[in-house]
Amino acid sequence: MQTNFTPEHLASDPRLPASEKILRTCVHCGFCTATCPTYLLLGDELDSPRGRIYLIKDMLENGKPATEQVVKHVDRCLSCLSCMTTCPSGVHYMHLVDHARAHIEETYQRSWHDEALRRVLAAILPYPGRFRAAMLAAMLGKPFGSLLGLLPQVGGRLKAMLALAPARLPARSTMEGPQVFPVTAVRRKRVALLSGCAQPVLDPAINEATIRLLTRHGVEVVLPKGEGCCGALVHHMGREQDSHVFARRNIDAWMAEVDGEGLDAILITASGCGTTIKDYGFMFRNEPAYAEKAATISSLAKDVTEFLETLELRHVREVALPVTYHSACSMQHGQQLKDGPKRLLSGAGFKVKEVPEGHICCGSAGVYNILQPEIAGQLRERKIGHIEKTKPQIVATGNIGCMTQLAKGFADRGATTPVVHTAELLDWATGGPLPEKLARAGIKDAPLGDPRQQKDMLFAAE
Repeated sequence: MQTNFTPEHLASDPRLPASEKILRTCVHCGFCTATCPTYLLLGDELDSPRGRIYLIKDMLENGKPATEQVVKHVDRCLSCLSCMTTCPSGVHYMHLVDHARAHIEETYQRSWHDEALRRVLAAILPYPGRFRAAMLAAMLGKPFGSLLGLLPQVGGRLKAMLALAPARLPARSTMEGPQVFPVTAVRRKRVALLSGCAQPVLDPAINEATIRLLTRHGVEVVLPKGEGCCGALVHHMGREQDSHVFARRNIDAWMAEVDGEGLDAILITASGCGTTIKDYGFMFRNEPAYAEKAATISSLAKDVTEFLETLELRHVREVALPVTYHSACSMQHGQQLKDGPKRLLSGAGFKVKEVPEGHICCGSAGVYNILQPEIAGQLRERKIGHIEKTKPQIVATGNIGCMTQLAKGFADRGATTPVVHTAELLDWATGGPLPEKLARAGIKDAPLGDPRQQKDMLFAAE
């Protein structure tokens, strides 16, 4: 794509040279339209990556403030990054749309209700204490969701937020907060584990299972002092300064461990966070005080399944259960990790089923299912419909946002299909406890070393 940035304009904003290079990479081929969820649903060229690229080019090239049209179509983008997997030219759409969102935040005045909601989300979601309090309040407000949905302008989003809130909130985990988890045998490796912000409130069992699984296999796990939200949630809302504050804090916390006892990796159990942390090096490329440290952290960042493939897992249970694997967009498109989780599950004995049209987003996308509830709802229904074609008994995935979105989809259909994290199943197969969600679904545990067949482990009612 031909661009017309002047040298003076490119020098005026340190973000522009990278975006100009991305724009020049695009050759207008349109391959991206075939795998873009919003284009598939809406059929509008401006709701495709190619269409958004045109809008972003015009805005950045001419130094314009964001317009209502640009905001409308960029806001509809899920940042699922399926377009990057499809693109034959290697257009780094993620960096371009991130720049566009930051430009929108800096130059566009949103409506009062849109701005208020975004401020509330940014003030609550990255902070586990605040988020827990908000979830408790949401649980009380759930019966009034339909009534609140009738409110003008804000009703749809309020209803969506309440609908996504869980019916019950797990107790606080004893395995959270700064601490070190020693290995149960010989220490082979040492890693930091991202605790996260929303995940430990919604489903602390994920990190608990991960810690058990790692320490059982000779990996010491540290939860560093000072670590918190990775910044992804606010980053994708265009709040660039806020996201960098979160990221700097984590970089400092992890570098203290790197410079201390050392780290073999920084592990992430939420793939949405992993995509952002692996991008810290790019995010801080123009910040001399953090550029090198951020690049170091990005090089150490691994999805937990990516790291587990480097270990020899000892499977001690015969868990020949069918598992439908849903690959989060941030996993398969953002990090290009496609088959590793399925290999791990198959290696543990699970019979892995793939989801038809698995490359299309489920509609979660961070806070997208709150900010764009109608589109997110359509994508959720589309995804659940495809998952149900596999006749799922267990659904596994690697992102808390997807887990929440899919659980809502099953609940809407009156189904009780358990949606669990891949690490929970691997922990169980290697000697950990039966995941609570499986127990609630009627799936029986298998004794250690007992080679019972699949039919003996399935639903007790059957």
